[in-house]
Amino acid sequence: MSSTGQTRGNGNARVRSAAAAAGTRLDPWYNTYADRALGMKQSEVRSLFAVANRPEVVSLAGGMPNISGPPFDFVADMAARLIRARGTKILQYGPGQGEEELREMISEVMRPDGVRGHPDDITVTTGSQQALDLISEIFLNPGDVVIAEAPSYVGALGTFRAYQANVVHVSMDENGLIPEELEETLTRLESQGKPVKFLYTIPNFHNPAGVCLSAERRPQVAEICQRHHVLIVEDNPYGLLGFEGDPIPAIQTYNPDGVVYLGSFSKTFAPGYRVGWALAPAAVNARIVLANENALLCPTTFGQLSIAEYLRTYDWYQQVKEYREMYHERGQAMQRALHAHLPMCTWNEPEGGFYTWVKLPDGLDAHAMLPRAVTNLVAYVSGTAFYYDGQGHSHMRLSFCYPTPEQIEEGVRRLSAVVNAELELVDMFGVSNRVASGSHLAHGTEIPAPNTY
Repeated sequence: MSSTGQTRGNGNARVRSAAAAAGTRLDPWYNTYADRALGMKQSEVRSLFAVANRPEVVSLAGGMPNISGPPFDFVADMAARLIRARGTKILQYGPGQGEEELREMISEVMRPDGVRGHPDDITVTTGSQQALDLISEIFLNPGDVVIAEAPSYVGALGTFRAYQANVVHVSMDENGLIPEELEETLTRLESQGKPVKFLYTIPNFHNPAGVCLSAERRPQVAEICQRHHVLIVEDNPYGLLGFEGDPIPAIQTYNPDGVVYLGSFSKTFAPGYRVGWALAPAAVNARIVLANENALLCPTTFGQLSIAEYLRTYDWYQQVKEYREMYHERGQAMQRALHAHLPMCTWNEPEGGFYTWVKLPDGLDAHAMLPRAVTNLVAYVSGTAFYYDGQGHSHMRLSFCYPTPEQIEEGVRRLSAVVNAELELVDMFGVSNRVASGSHLAHGTEIPAPNTY
């Protein structure tokens, strides 16, 4: 090649390099992002918010608690008292681990679940979602493996994806995570040289499946993970919201040194305070504190001391009981509406929490159907949001926590019109094999083990 040709070739390479460095016309910084940033995407739940919050739409989508229940006059007076009496404290920076007086109160809040945690082993976080992020930060390298139930919480899956982890799903049935499936999965991954960093589980009134891990299975799950040296991340935002009876003892009670236990005040008080916590073994907690300080210096002092004061001066557990009654009423309204309008579907009957997990008739695709549902002024979350590996087309999550019983009835009625129209199309054009063969959990039917990698 001539020197002129070489110069021209090098020049073209420099132009291409400069173009790559410049990114795209829509985002000039595209090629400078970290790899993990390019893997981020908005969750299907969040992308629904703008539409679902329109007043004409009945939203059965979001997991927002009904915040009309808190004693607003008491909370308002409490906030005024706090600012007048402790303004220089409440509006100042605080410790990265969180305020000690709140950590002491959190120790009491966990007692109904059987958890005996020392305040020194608790770190206050900006909701339990931030606790998930901190745990992922200190444990996950790109390519590491996390075990999660199938289906699993969309916010957790997004966090694990952001840290470039591989999520392997383990089957559930009407009694929660199946211990035999967990054992088989851990053994198989070990034989493949793919060690698991932790198991992520929501044992109480699962999001989105609505089921509860049985009392018999909890010690089995703890023992299996202890034997395989796998940490358990036990996420428990709904444990106090069972419709009847006392909470089942947490998995943490069977192996405190092998469990990071997450809690939140978002479902039992108010999400706007953005206060949650992590209870962890001492060595793990020390690293969570460091990560928390690096991320935000300290959690909100105002929010922490407000909640501590509320817990100390108000009958908060009686308030939780009132929430249980309200959500029970709405859960029953959902069951009645489903029986009346969607008898062609199958679903679970949750005993607490916020969600019902509905399986559509064969051939229907919840993800593809969603735009038509929104056009019919009703919203839900497609089951595809709750799997890491593309499953869930045959399912939808319906939330009964926020809408009134009357809105639930109307929303399910509107949804039934969409489902019936889709069934007519299936009858006309045939069944989609992808949807018909999808996994499912409804009326006690086990979810088949999914593909992992």
